[in-house]
Amino acid sequence: MRAHPAGPRHGEILAPSGAPPLPADTDALHSLSPVVWPLTTARSDGAGLTARSVSIAGVDVRDLAAEFGTPLFVLDEADFRMRAAAFREAYDDPQAPADVFYAGKAFLSATVARWVAEEGLGLDVCSGGELLTAVRAGFPADRIALHGNNKSTDELDLALSSGVGRYVVDSFEEIVRLADAATRHGVVADVLVRVTVGVEAHTHEFIATAHEDQKFGLSLAGGAAEEAVRRIVKLPSLRLLGLHSHIGSQIFDTAGFEVSAHRLVGLAASIRDEHGLEVAELDLGGGMGIAYLDGEDPMTPGDMADLLRSIVVRECAVYGLTLPRLAVEPGRAIVGPSMVTLYEVGTVKEVDLGSGHARHYVSVDGGMSDNIRTALYDADYTVRLVSRVSEAAPVLSRVVGKHCESGDVVVRDCWLPGDLEAGDLLAVAATGAYCRAMASNYNHVPRPAVVSVKDGVAQVVLRRETPDDLLALDAGLTS
Repeated sequence: MRAHPAGPRHGEILAPSGAPPLPADTDALHSLSPVVWPLTTARSDGAGLTARSVSIAGVDVRDLAAEFGTPLFVLDEADFRMRAAAFREAYDDPQAPADVFYAGKAFLSATVARWVAEEGLGLDVCSGGELLTAVRAGFPADRIALHGNNKSTDELDLALSSGVGRYVVDSFEEIVRLADAATRHGVVADVLVRVTVGVEAHTHEFIATAHEDQKFGLSLAGGAAEEAVRRIVKLPSLRLLGLHSHIGSQIFDTAGFEVSAHRLVGLAASIRDEHGLEVAELDLGGGMGIAYLDGEDPMTPGDMADLLRSIVVRECAVYGLTLPRLAVEPGRAIVGPSMVTLYEVGTVKEVDLGSGHARHYVSVDGGMSDNIRTALYDADYTVRLVSRVSEAAPVLSRVVGKHCESGDVVVRDCWLPGDLEAGDLLAVAATGAYCRAMASNYNHVPRPAVVSVKDGVAQVVLRRETPDDLLALDAGLTS
């Protein structure tokens, strides 16, 4: 469903279908499922209730909040590297070689780019800013794929001068623009045609990207993809490397990939028959899902890899094609579960909903400026009290931000202890992807810091913005 721009008006009624099940006891209220929370997350032992705070990689969240302030993104380095390695190993098959590309748009910094490089993954970027971050971090440019539906000449010049390895072309106009830029740079650019295969993954409307009526790619059904290939093979400054498709995000099964791979391989067969060219690479995109809530069960990288491989091997056998090198883009699946957001509670307000129902509105010091996904996608999250434990009975709660916007919701429906008060720390799990990356300065709020934690040590990845950072762009104050 398309959300109202101001957000659903859930405050007027109690929606039974929106509330998660009531926790069985206070232990369940404080549980930290390993499916949702980062690898090293643990609740401390201790005699007193206040002693049982949460730590990540051996660093107490109370110490993190005291040193770095809140809101705060906390990134578990061991968890990130474990997930990156799991994807690399899952696709490391000499019989069907494949590359794994980390999604820069999910979250990117120089530190993360170096981790990705060290773990042996490629990197996909979709803007000049993401590319510049990767280049200045020393990421190997030949392992970068440049995406985007409206690449500028400046972005293409930066990519070509940096030695980017793959260009995922998205339009006829871009083919001309890239060919001209490559000629000026005296290089031949390797390109993949982004094909709109007409497959819609079982996901939210706004993040399903392979159906026909959307801005990405060149239509297979309408013949645009084949025409793009014809134009590319005629241009001496471009080399057709392969085909690319992306069917959506937060995907939990391979059903959509079955159809997508069948159509991509069919197009590869047509290219062979018409141009005498064997497609060298087939990028199936990705968007693998993660668990935001207890009970969600995403596929493991190994299981997904085995199924995708078998699909492509089977389809190539049908058409008599040599198996191309595969590529996948896990999207949020690497960084998403590796990060949590810490907030400090400011105000707790009980709202009478009538008919004997009430809801606790728990206001925190962040909100839609650091996590727009709840307002934008009706996204669900898991939240816990992490600075202590409580024996108070759970109450139906809504965690909201501090912004002047009725749709400023962080977690729409959750159970939290009934004795929450100002100063308590809450943590929201699985905020690594598309939270800090999509952060804004709405209401002139500085964007939060990101810190990484490993072996009891915390290090700044991105520093917190300051009021001076915000005002530095205001010509009326700086001229």
